[in-house]
Amino acid sequence: MSPIYLAQDPTLADFGRDPWWLVLGKIVFAFAFGLLATLLGVWFERRVVGYMQVRPGPNQVGPFGLLQTLADGLKMAFKEDILPKAADKVVYFFAPTISVICAVTALSVVPFGPMVSIFGHHTPLQVTDVPVAVLLLLACSSMGVYGIVLGGWASGSTYPLLGGLRSSAQMISYEVAMGLSIVAVFMTAGTMSTSGIVAAQGDGTQLTVFGQTIPAPGWYAILLLPSFIIFFIATVGETNRAPFDLPEAESELVAGFMTEYSSLKFALFMLSEYVAMVTMSAVTTTLFLGGWRAPWPITIWEGANSGWWPMLWFFGKVIALVFVFVWLRGTLPRLRYDQFMRLGWKVLLPINLAWILVLSGLRSIEDWDTRGKVIAVGIPAGILLIATIFWPSRKPKPTPTTQEQVDNRPHGSFPLPPMDLQVPPSPRITRVVAEREPANIVAGSDSREV
Repeated sequence: MSPIYLAQDPTLADFGRDPWWLVLGKIVFAFAFGLLATLLGVWFERRVVGYMQVRPGPNQVGPFGLLQTLADGLKMAFKEDILPKAADKVVYFFAPTISVICAVTALSVVPFGPMVSIFGHHTPLQVTDVPVAVLLLLACSSMGVYGIVLGGWASGSTYPLLGGLRSSAQMISYEVAMGLSIVAVFMTAGTMSTSGIVAAQGDGTQLTVFGQTIPAPGWYAILLLPSFIIFFIATVGETNRAPFDLPEAESELVAGFMTEYSSLKFALFMLSEYVAMVTMSAVTTTLFLGGWRAPWPITIWEGANSGWWPMLWFFGKVIALVFVFVWLRGTLPRLRYDQFMRLGWKVLLPINLAWILVLSGLRSIEDWDTRGKVIAVGIPAGILLIATIFWPSRKPKPTPTTQEQVDNRPHGSFPLPPMDLQVPPSPRITRVVAEREPANIVAGSDSREV
């Protein structure tokens, strides 16, 4: 490990030594980051999707429309709050709050940067860290399903109940794939601490390829490419984002689990979705994209991973992942529920289990560089995974010709309409016109003379 990483990487021993005002400041910063990132994320999504659809998007309230999301939030907060008669009042009130709290809590163990000096105190840019921080991330992600399920059940209506039930099945299914992807991460890093995982992705080891010594890529998005692909697909399904936004499928369940919600409670459910999107982007950055470490071209500068600069690289990676979320929404159509569940249980889960077995076997082989063998197997496995997911399952049938369609129609069926769209004249109209014409009109004479 190079000296610059030893000087900057926080360890578990660096936490728990800050004064109370510094801890409080970190908590406020993490909460403000989640809230502001959500407000800007809504604006960012509407602008990007508008650009993809060749329309301006929000551009009236504030400069570049930046205050449009704030205006929408204030509008929803002051709308009339309607409570259904059959609703469970206590659960109905706390359900959206559970979703928001679970999404924000995960930011407490996300490292925003290395060790810095704040008013003379040498402290890591992270609220806290524990030896099992990855399990805390999984717990926060898993608890978020309770807000959706309880919200659908407490509404006392059929459509929200159906939306909550299938949302629970969806999130539980993709929790399994997400958890197995994280298993590969702490198997490689040797720790479940988020700060330790970031440190493991920048240890500066060397890799020998065909007799040449080159710096080994440290990001687990490269080393563990299959895990990265499966994890990101699972995060899209976990956050109920398109093309997996089935709990809020307006064409099927009105508005899903939050059909009976209005005013501020409806805004909290929407807020929880965007907070979860930003939080999972930050978690993906931490586990697979090197965390706050600068990407390769910037690492030429020796001070890229020291001081306050790493926060800029961290925020840049989070924005890039949020853009991918928005890109998917503006590009892909919504899947059917059976297609979505089949992808999770029959594709992602078996491939993830097989990849973990392969990774365990590679790590048990002696006299072979760990990073070299993981790269040699992981990148082809990731490419094979992408091909497996996006390869068409069946060959498109050739379009039959018009004569083949006529010949293949069942006996006794209704006659087909003319294929050239030339509708013959109606016999009734022809007869009526003939009866109205005078019988003594001379052929070729002008009707005005009669």
